[in-house]
Amino acid sequence: MIAPAVSVRFARESLTHTSDSHLTHRKAPQGDLSSAFGSRLGAARAPSLCVLSLLFCLSALGCHLPTGALPNVGHNAVDSGAVADRLRAITSSDTLPELHRANFGNCRQMVQAMYEAIHYTPAWVREGQATPQALAVISALEDSQQKGLNPEDYDASSWPARLVALKAASGNADIVAQFDAALTIGTMRYLSNLRIGRLNPKPLAFGIDLEQKHYDLPQFIVQNVLTGSNVPEILSEVEPQYLGYQRTEAALHAYIALAARDHSSALPDPQRTEKRRDTYSGAAQLEERLRLLGDWPKRTVSNPSTTTYAGPLVNGVKHFQIRHGLNPDGKIDKETLRQLNMPLSDRVIQLEDSLERWRWLPSDYPRLPVAVNIPGFKLRVFSDDHTIALRMNVVVGQAFRHQTPVFAKEMKYIVFRPYWNLPLDIVRAEIVPKLRKDRLYLTRKGFEATDQDGRVVGGRTVSAARLAQIESGRLLVRQKPGPSNALGLVKFMFPNEYEVYLHSTPTPQLFDRSRRDFSHGCIRVEKPAELAEWLLHDQPKWTLEKIKAAMRSGPDNQQVNLTTQVPVVIAYLTAIVEENGDVYFYDDIYGDDASLNDALAKGQPYRRSDLRATNGEPGPRLHAQNLTARSNLHPLFQATEPHREPLP
Repeated sequence: MIAPAVSVRFARESLTHTSDSHLTHRKAPQGDLSSAFGSRLGAARAPSLCVLSLLFCLSALGCHLPTGALPNVGHNAVDSGAVADRLRAITSSDTLPELHRANFGNCRQMVQAMYEAIHYTPAWVREGQATPQALAVISALEDSQQKGLNPEDYDASSWPARLVALKAASGNADIVAQFDAALTIGTMRYLSNLRIGRLNPKPLAFGIDLEQKHYDLPQFIVQNVLTGSNVPEILSEVEPQYLGYQRTEAALHAYIALAARDHSSALPDPQRTEKRRDTYSGAAQLEERLRLLGDWPKRTVSNPSTTTYAGPLVNGVKHFQIRHGLNPDGKIDKETLRQLNMPLSDRVIQLEDSLERWRWLPSDYPRLPVAVNIPGFKLRVFSDDHTIALRMNVVVGQAFRHQTPVFAKEMKYIVFRPYWNLPLDIVRAEIVPKLRKDRLYLTRKGFEATDQDGRVVGGRTVSAARLAQIESGRLLVRQKPGPSNALGLVKFMFPNEYEVYLHSTPTPQLFDRSRRDFSHGCIRVEKPAELAEWLLHDQPKWTLEKIKAAMRSGPDNQQVNLTTQVPVVIAYLTAIVEENGDVYFYDDIYGDDASLNDALAKGQPYRRSDLRATNGEPGPRLHAQNLTARSNLHPLFQATEPHREPLP
């Protein structure tokens, strides 16, 4: 057993997206809002992810409140007319100089709508003092790093002085209005950032619809926060309700604490790869590091005087290697040493980035999805109780030029023994040159030419006329089903604009590699028969034996529709927390975290143009039209590249 020093044991269970703002206000007729928002999730929070979405999708009910809807809010000794005039002036501008991030233009309409709803009375000040709700919100803003956010985006360091100034000059209309508006803007930024993230991910060719996550933010604050008796619980309701998100947040708390007390120096370079029973001068320091990170074997006696790399040190390093996507051979090679010496502040950033990406994911699923994590090279299938029903290795798109996109779609059907229909650019770049040298090439390699309706054209030898038709695209080329087919013996279809899907592979040896970005965009799965069995579990005739038989010797191109469509999410998380609480970190293989961090460093207001895709080089992220773009011959046609398996 391994001591889980930083393992996370976790028991707890409308608005329009724009280029520069997550949320904009929609006006609607006035009405009684209590029936619409009368029941919050709170203690009744269920594993289902749809309740929160339903709560916030009631924007059609509007944001205006009848007079008297906020009893006891805004009554203080200050001249109410002067405060109202000052609030009107503030909300008619895009800037508030008192803010650290003075420009609030991307949420000004929402701020204005909220104050219109309460007739420009102070929302957070009563009798010249901050309300209990205001103090609770300020506490949340000051503690926002625990949510993976930047406290200075919400003026965290300024609130103590503002509270003192408010108390000292409670009758000053300017101070009251500035305090109130600043807290409203900070609250809106905070709730928006918690709900759907700080950045609009569309520049990454992000294929997940965020519209479903929008809600009437002014109404939510007025109806729930300003009069709430348990503000922390109310604020937490806007966060993603995924257990994976909650475990990641708990891991962030642990790593923030670890980073604060970690003053260890870097482990010494052993000059060569350290193996079992070698002498290593940093053995005692390595033990200290493994204990800190939770990789030291549980109930193992310490030996600080040892200089031999053996026993629990080796076992601890193996556990560390597993958690960091490395080959768990127990050897201290250069990559293992690099990961061991990674500053814990960098791990904090990885966890913060993962929380941001969790917030981009859909919040409402009829059933839990099949999830692929690109940098972790893993596929997970979830049971209804949120436990993992199936887990397997995957191969994803190459980091340079052929990255697998991030998106979410519905899986609709499975195809056993599929054809592989070659894209025209591959045909022109790789098939046509081969055919010019060898007119029997298609026959020898298991390909065939067809017309646009899928009818096979011609015989074994390709004539000059047929070659011209193939090159022009009038005739198509496909690979016949069978064990050598690039798609393997089954593919899992969730139609999407990227032409990406899951499939098996004729060369499974790459699943044994620790880093598995070898494809040209599609995702190869390690256990295709088991995945098919899970997807077809409600069709009794499709037993595991029947599925394997269909793959091995069944009809070619046999399509089986799913009884119920299954969500599929392709995600990019370089930090993830497993069910047992172990925290896993992965390399930023596509550079997406680097791009995200560069954009976040610019601070509020976050803009769409701040986020740039890398795709291995500057330029747009993978799209359907360039998914199959090739600069070199396809590995299928390269006998000199033994470590690359066939596309897709």
